[in-house]
Amino acid sequence: MHALFQIVPEAVSLSEPGVPADSESGGSPGEKHTVLGAVAGLMAGAYPALDRQELLESMLERESLGSTGFGRGVAIPHARSARIRRPVAALLRLPSPVEFDASDGMPVDLVFGLVSPETAGATHLHALAALSRMVRTEDMHQAMLDAPDADALFALIANIADRDAA
Repeated sequence: MHALFQIVPEAVSLSEPGVPADSESGGSPGEKHTVLGAVAGLMAGAYPALDRQELLESMLERESLGSTGFGRGVAIPHARSARIRRPVAALLRLPSPVEFDASDGMPVDLVFGLVSPETAGATHLHALAALSRMVRTEDMHQAMLDAPDADALFALIANIADRDAA
């Protein structure tokens, strides 16, 4: 558990059904949509108050304003929902990188999802910043890519949260 957002083990996955396993297709817009759908599904499965379709629509709307791929292989699609009282997060490690229109032009392989309450102004921004700090070093990014399973990936996140809280 992080002070700025909740993340549960069920919200961490190495891949989701339907996520492209091979980015040889050239990074079609459909791949990005598929990844957003997978993140929305992962979050709706982990946090029962959330609705997958509502999340997907909100994430697509936010994505239309500009890519949430912020660089170095990481994207943080995010949305707001009246269904929750505090920010919740998820992490999806993709089987292979997917084009995401990131600021540095690099495809993404780690996708954090974030959903905050509709009224969470600064709290939402602080949660986004906390997620981006999780992968600020190349060593941590690589450790997340090398994690053998979702439990190990969740443990990395939990250890980062514990370290940052101290």
